[in-house]
Amino acid sequence: MATHDAWALVCRLFAGGTPILRAALSPREIAALPTLGQAVKPTALDQRFVLCPYCHQQRAQVWGDGQRGRTCHCPECGPVAVAADDAVALRLDEDWLRRKLRLALSIESRDGIDALGDGVWRLGDSRRSPVLLARDLIRLWREPALLDRVRVSGSPVRVITPRPRETRGAPFGAGLEWLALEERFALYGGGISFIGATGEPPAPQAHDPTTPVHGPFSADFRWVTLPDWPHGPIRLTKAQAAVFQALWSFKGEPRDGETIMRRAGLESGKPIDVFKVKARDRSKPEAEGPLVAYRELVETRRREGLYWMPCAAAEVSALA
Repeated sequence: MATHDAWALVCRLFAGGTPILRAALSPREIAALPTLGQAVKPTALDQRFVLCPYCHQQRAQVWGDGQRGRTCHCPECGPVAVAADDAVALRLDEDWLRRKLRLALSIESRDGIDALGDGVWRLGDSRRSPVLLARDLIRLWREPALLDRVRVSGSPVRVITPRPRETRGAPFGAGLEWLALEERFALYGGGISFIGATGEPPAPQAHDPTTPVHGPFSADFRWVTLPDWPHGPIRLTKAQAAVFQALWSFKGEPRDGETIMRRAGLESGKPIDVFKVKARDRSKPEAEGPLVAYRELVETRRREGLYWMPCAAAEVSALA
């Protein structure tokens, strides 16, 4: 049931479009959070208001209690002490959701994601049919021009939205297929799977090239995933991937720079050389990401010129 509760929470967060206080989650939703990994992340909210820690019903203003603590003035419960955890909020990584939905529908990676308006995205084409993801079904009824922008001759438009409470049956006419987010998709194996209609063969699942296989690295070492990096999987150049793969092959044992670079098939004498960021690219996530990964994953003893990757040793220990 944890997987079902986790997916229900994803749908709830996406439909709302805003962070929610952890205190507002049900016990089942809190128990399901580990299933979601990095799909749901902590975030900061306005610290001047919290959900009353006692009744969990009223939103109350927070005041200092004069003793380095805080208290809220709930209209129902009166003054209630506020702990640090009472102000913790969670948000959905919507980039993660869009990427996983594309994979579930086998949308080719060369098709980009287009934002058509606030809360509406074109995910690409699945089986030659345009696919829209929207936060609110009612908005598509009110703004049919959004659908007209993606229509193609001879193919239906597939629309993914959370299910509104008042909607029953098929909300659109011919030429539009509605996929209720809660019912036609589910969490599976760290990703999202598409549940075909009765009698419909399931769509082939596309392989996600960014999926971690070797510790934080993808199967070809061209992608690395860091838990604290907010911009998703980090794409590496061939040279950067070769350095990481060489370091991985030594299973966490220190090696000098020349040995590592020779194993990587590169002429430079120091691994850091292929991770340097040019001045014009500073502050760009796609350029800074590989250097952040290098600094987080690679340990050095500069005086001896030795380099190693502790996560490779951890992987070996886990498999032993």
